[in-house]
Amino acid sequence: MSLDRLSKSGLIEENVALGPLTTYKAGGPSRFFSAPNSVDELEELAGLIRGHELDVLVLGRGSNLLVSDDGFDGITIQMAQGFDGIEYEGLRVTAGAGATLPRVARGSVDAGIAGLEFFVGVPGSVGGAVRQNAGCFGVETRDRMVEATLIDLGKGERFTAGPDDLDMSYRHSNVQSDWIVVSAVFEGTGADVSKSREELKRITRWRKDHQPGGTLNAGSVFKNPEGTSAGALIDAAGLKGLKMGEVSVSEKHANFFVASKSAKSSDVRRLVFHVRDLVEARMGVRLEPEIQMVGFDDDD
Repeated sequence: MSLDRLSKSGLIEENVALGPLTTYKAGGPSRFFSAPNSVDELEELAGLIRGHELDVLVLGRGSNLLVSDDGFDGITIQMAQGFDGIEYEGLRVTAGAGATLPRVARGSVDAGIAGLEFFVGVPGSVGGAVRQNAGCFGVETRDRMVEATLIDLGKGERFTAGPDDLDMSYRHSNVQSDWIVVSAVFEGTGADVSKSREELKRITRWRKDHQPGGTLNAGSVFKNPEGTSAGALIDAAGLKGLKMGEVSVSEKHANFFVASKSAKSSDVRRLVFHVRDLVEARMGVRLEPEIQMVGFDDDD
């Protein structure tokens, strides 16, 4: 099937705006877009795009992502509601790739399962958590994950893999851009439900007290260097409040960059690299961006 006929399949749309689907609310359109609602549709999609050598962007809840103002010249795939399901059995939780992490955390506690409370502090989806090995408060996705089920779009094959198979480490995995996480299985421990509920409240309070909620931001901009935090280095470099265009370094947490409604993705990107360079010059540490940037000519 030729590229100009892909949209006629009914499973693929053309020129869909990505900005509204990200937490920065900025960025241009995706050349192609698909929101499969089942594994069957995902496998059908794999068959449609195979051989077209399209770049693939898997979009979760749009956090930790910056899309170029010019958009993305490939296909964006966002899992629809059919991938939001969560099942509990014993101490195991099986969650679809589209399920939100706070929902996984709270549902697990309700089911008497402890160990997944940290997910309440991560504003993303299960698929994104597997891909980036998301975590907070000293716990990472790999610490609780038994296995994930993925589909290789290039081969059209479904497979399962554990944390070691996916080389999961700090904010890293070897999940390829054309591998789609379908679901993941997590294992916790027996919960003292009252203590687990208090832990959920503690994490939620900490986020409210220390992070700029209610603003346009994408979460942590930089990865934490070993032995310290990116926010502490940016603060020590005197960069809180630094502004470029319509984006500024948060006064509340220096590793969060907040944008106005009129901000452009180029404003965010310029500030990211400017802060990286200033921190290196003043503190002697080169920060590595955690935010994913797509559609730009280069990654600097």
